[in-house]
Formats: sequence, structure tokens, C-alpha cells
Amino acid sequence: MKRFSLLLTAILIVCQGIAQQEKQKITLEDIHRDGTFAARSVRGIVSMNDGEHYTVMERGGKIARYSYAKGELVDVLFDASEYDIEPLKQFRSYKLSSDEKKILLTTDVNPIYRHSFTASYFVYDIQSKKVQPLSENGAQMLATFSPDGQKVAFVRNNNIYISDLVAGDEKQITSDGEFNHIINGAADWVYEEEFALTTGMQWSPDSRNLAFYRFDESNVKVFHMPMYQNQLYPPNYSFKYPKAGEENSRVSIHVYNIEKQQTKAMEVGSEPDQYIARIKWTANPEQLSMIRLNRLQNKLEILLADAETGQSRVLYTEENEHYIEEPNDDYPIYTADGKHFIIISEMDGYNHIYLYSMEGTLVSQLTKGTNEVRSVYGYDAKNKRVYYNAYDNYPLRSAVCWVSTNGKKQEKISTLTGTNSADFSNGFKYYIHFHSSVNTPTLVTLHNAKGKELRVLEDNAQLKETLAKFDIPKKDFFTFTTSEGIVLNGYMVKPLNFDETKKYPVLMYQYSGPGSVTVVDRFGMGWDQQLATEGYMVVAVDGRGTGGRGEKFKKITYGQLGYYESIDQTEAAIYLQTLPYVDANRIGIWGWSYGGYMSSLCLFKAPEVFSMAIAVAPVTNWRYYDTIYTERYMGLPQDNPNGYDNNSPINHVDGLQGKLLLVHGTGDDNVHVQNSIELTERLVQANKQFDMMMYPDKNHGIYGGNTRVHLYTLLTNYVKNNL
Repeated sequence: MKRFSLLLTAILIVCQGIAQQEKQKITLEDIHRDGTFAARSVRGIVSMNDGEHYTVMERGGKIARYSYAKGELVDVLFDASEYDIEPLKQFRSYKLSSDEKKILLTTDVNPIYRHSFTASYFVYDIQSKKVQPLSENGAQMLATFSPDGQKVAFVRNNNIYISDLVAGDEKQITSDGEFNHIINGAADWVYEEEFALTTGMQWSPDSRNLAFYRFDESNVKVFHMPMYQNQLYPPNYSFKYPKAGEENSRVSIHVYNIEKQQTKAMEVGSEPDQYIARIKWTANPEQLSMIRLNRLQNKLEILLADAETGQSRVLYTEENEHYIEEPNDDYPIYTADGKHFIIISEMDGYNHIYLYSMEGTLVSQLTKGTNEVRSVYGYDAKNKRVYYNAYDNYPLRSAVCWVSTNGKKQEKISTLTGTNSADFSNGFKYYIHFHSSVNTPTLVTLHNAKGKELRVLEDNAQLKETLAKFDIPKKDFFTFTTSEGIVLNGYMVKPLNFDETKKYPVLMYQYSGPGSVTVVDRFGMGWDQQLATEGYMVVAVDGRGTGGRGEKFKKITYGQLGYYESIDQTEAAIYLQTLPYVDANRIGIWGWSYGGYMSSLCLFKAPEVFSMAIAVAPVTNWRYYDTIYTERYMGLPQDNPNGYDNNSPINHVDGLQGKLLLVHGTGDDNVHVQNSIELTERLVQANKQFDMMMYPDKNHGIYGGNTRVHLYTLLTNYVKNNL
């Protein structure tokens, strides 16, 4: 009995050890509800003027100042707990005035579209510790300090107001603003969505002038969207949305002079059917630059306007056979000495940095080669360097670099392989470096200008401990060559306990939109890994039209979106069919937005290859989508009807043989539910059976409450039942 007892004890210990070693399986709740694998980072850092300190929001409603060099807390600039003002306790963001004597606090945020929102702002004086509402006459938008910190401009009900913090008064400087007609100081829907124009106002460097947009959207057609909201008679949300080929807003640029209290229109040309994608003051406080694009977006001009007279001249012109990508807020960068400007262009076939004089003469091309520039961090005037982010040999990796303005010196300052980015201090004395790779969660480190690591800010050690407790499917990168001799990049997430002698069903994921990159060497845990836990192989391939491989590879899809992309996704699936561990009869494809457009198109055009597809919020006919995005890549539908129609899913429904799941939010202001409704009608009339799910009042992101868990449970079950 004693021996038996000892033996039993030994067996129990061994069994207990085995049980302790068993790893957990990834669940949908881990990913979409609990944030089990969410990597921590360092966000919201604002470099101060001296370049030696930065501010950051902390829990408890605090704005703290830290030293870059020592990493120590210097002081707390604002503490909401010291004030008995309820909205302040949950302020969402903040802005320091240029002189760093005041803080603008954003509270009571109510989203409108992707970027826009209304809010209640408070102004906090750091020295006196006094806090007061910016305005008590209604919610505001886009509040921004004048550079001298004495005034704040904001928008209310499509009109611009200026609050004088010294005099304590509020002045309305436009009066014609009206919903769905005239917008002053903010962007209309399509400029906000497609140009990412987040504000329509710019203070001059000397605080004497305020430049602003005026949108006349009176002739833009209205789109009506019922918002059910559990109401007996659901109201319509009606807003101006210009669809491809239809009329846009008429845009004009104006400058309000603070001293004269007068507004002057800037000359933008006589052509009304054009875009003013950005406005930006040069180093000269009397000189406003404006980025003008023609309707087809294949001609870009930088205009320089005199703020007093409104007269303008063309500084720079660029034309392209196909299109020019939309400029961002950093385009162009004007040097502080007023002698040069810096732009990014694809004029040599790859995206690179160029230096020009203020006379519009090319000084030099600063970067060259196949490693395209992704973005510019800024210009270091002291050391005459431009810091930027670029692809690192392959589109799936990126690096932080600098190049001298004489073009003779350049350096890659990020040393780790994977995805790298940086946040530089004022003066470029320090930078915070962000790195991750497919197997490495986000690592955040602080460096000096020479690249020396000073300390680790976040290593995600806790997440690494969590990951060690889970059985995680492996993600591998691969390439394959199409029948046309084109090498494409992909990734493959293989099922747990992968066995090459077995055959696995495959779900392909893609986005495929122009300039996008899906196959990226960075950390992420999502539905790919959860499906692989369930025994499915997940594969993604970046086909023609995607980014990081030069203009020719990207712009081959111009005028015929969907044609080459669907060929490449189909060829990827055919390649997978040749692998011994792939079940050739069980290959599905899914995607969201442009990816939903592609997944439905592939299912219809290649029924012999794809057995099922999931299309979430898909564009089903390019005629239903907005002017700026669609016409950039397709031209006008009046000029290119075949390009619009030949690869729209609604015109290929006869090809459906497999299983299709359509998913859409009824409150999608971007890709309207109209797209799925019209596809539904075509499928019905073609007598094709399919499945469909609508999410009431949800926008393009389809989230809120339990929505995401419900959505991915639906998608997972569909895969299990039909693949």
C-alpha cells in the first residue's frame, strides 16, 4: 500500500506538471473584448519648445512635464482633480499655446465623421492656475491658439469665431455658415475623408491673420441615411456627399486681418471645378501657400498668395500621367530661413524627397533608389538634415533615416529589423523610437541625436509573459511568382500543430487598395491567429496596385480598379492549391471596405477557385463612391464608363457559385449601405442565394458595445460552416 501510495503521488505530480504546461488557446473575446494581446506604447507625447522636455497625459486627468535626458518627472502642468468642474475630470486631449503659458483642454467630445467632432473647450493659464470655458454659447469645433497665445479661433454652426483671451470677448467673423450649404473654417465630408483635412483654419506666424476655407456645398447632392435608434419613426441623417462624376463643393480661401477686421479672398484661379487640398503659411507671415489640384488630380500646383492683396502666383507645378497622391499636413515643408521648401514626389518613379528654392527651382533630389520614402518627420535646420521614414529593402519593413540637404550624407538610424518609426523632439536633439516585428511586441526607447539609446520607455514585458501562456500559431512570410512573372509578397499563418501531411482549408485576407500594404513585419494578434487556432490556414498577399514597390507597380490599376488586383488574388489562390498541405477545394477570401469589394469580385469572377467569400462594408459599384477617391484612381465615369462597370461586383453576380456573406452597417457614412442593398437586388434577380447581416446605425468601423464580438463570432461561424 505504501509503494502504491508513493506511485500514485508521483503520477499526480507528473499529471499536475503536464496540466501546468498546457497552454491556453486564443479566443475571440481575448482579441475583440478583453484586449489580452494589446501592446502598450507611449502615446500623446508633446515636445516642448526647448527640446529638453515633453508633456504627456496621465491617469487622473493630469498633464505632466518630463525631462528627455533624465526621464524624470519635472512637474505637473495641470491636475483636473484640483477643480470642481465635472467635464475637466475626463478631458480627452490638450494643446499648449506656442508660448507654453496656456493649455487648451478638450472635453465633451461628440464625433461627427472620421476626424471631426464638436466639443467644449477650456482654457487653462499655467501661471495663475485659472481655468475658464472657451465659450458658453454652445459647443465648438477645431479650437486653436494664435501663435502669441492671446486668441483662440474656433468654429460653431459652420461659422468662425475668435475669442480674445486678453479682452475677454468673443467675435464672430463669418455669418453665412449654414448646415448643408456653407461651411467656414472646417472641411466638407469628402475633403475630411479623402484629403484628411482635419481643420480649415491656419493662423499666420505673427498672429495678425487667420486664413480659412469656405466651402459652398449648395449644389452638392444630399445623401439620406435613416438612423433607427429604436424610434417609432426613424429620422434621416442627410448630408452632402458628392459621388463620382457629380458636383463638388466650390472652395475658396480667405484671410481675416485681426487689426483691420477685414476679410480678403485669395486668388485660387478661375476654374471652379478643382481642389485646394491644403493651405499653409510660409516663413513669411504675409505669404500663404495653397495646394491646388485639378479635378482629375494629375496636376498639382503650389500657389503663393499675398495675404493683404490676395494676389497669387504659381511657385511649383507637377503633372503625372495617372494621378498625384494627396498631400498631407507636412506638404510642403518651408525652411525657417525662408529660402527653401521640401516636398515628396514620385517624379522619378519612386516616392522621394526633393529640395527646391523659394523661386521654384530644383536644388537637389535628396533621396533615391527603390526604398520609397513613406513620410517626412521634419527639417533639422541646425544640422541641415531631413529626417524621414522609408521602406527598408522590402515593403513589409520600414526604417528611420536622415539625409543631409546637400544630399552627400545619409544614415539609417533604426537598427532593428521590422517596423520602425520615431517621434522627434523640437530641435531634433532626442527622439522616441518605436519598433515591433512579427514576433516582437512594441518596444519604445529614447535616443539622443547620435542614435545612442538612453533608456527603455516600454518593453511590453507583461505582454510577453502573457504570450508565453498561449499557444500561438506561427506567421511566416513568403513570395511566389505569378504566371506573368511578377513576384508578390505574402504571409501565411499556419494552424496549430501544423502537419504537412494533412490538407487544410485556407481563408485569404486582403485589402488591395491603391498604395496599401497588408503584408507587414510588425506585431499583431487578431482574427488570423484565432482562426489558425481553430485549424484554418490564413494567407494574405499584396498584389499589383499596392504600395512600396514604385509608381509602375502601384499605378498599373489606374482606370480599371479591380482588374489586376482580382487576377493577382486568384493567382495567389491557384498557387496555394499547388501546396501539398492545402485543400484545393476549400479556399475562401474575405476583406473589409476595398477588401470587401475585392473578396466579392474574386468569388464572382473565379468560382472554380474560391468556394466562399465574406465582404464587410464593400464598395460594389464605383459609381456609388465619392469623387476625390474614386476619380483619383478611375477618372470621371463620364469619360471611363467601362472602367467603372467592368469590375464592379454588381455586374458579375451571375458568376456566384459558392457561399457569400455580406455585412454592412446601416449608418455607414463612408461606403453607404446602398452598395450592399444594390448588390442584394442583383443577386436576387439572378436567383443567387447568399447570406447577409446588417448592423443598425453602425458606421464603417462597425463597433460599439458588444458589436465587434458579435461580428467576429458571426464571421467565425460562417467560416466553420462554409469552409
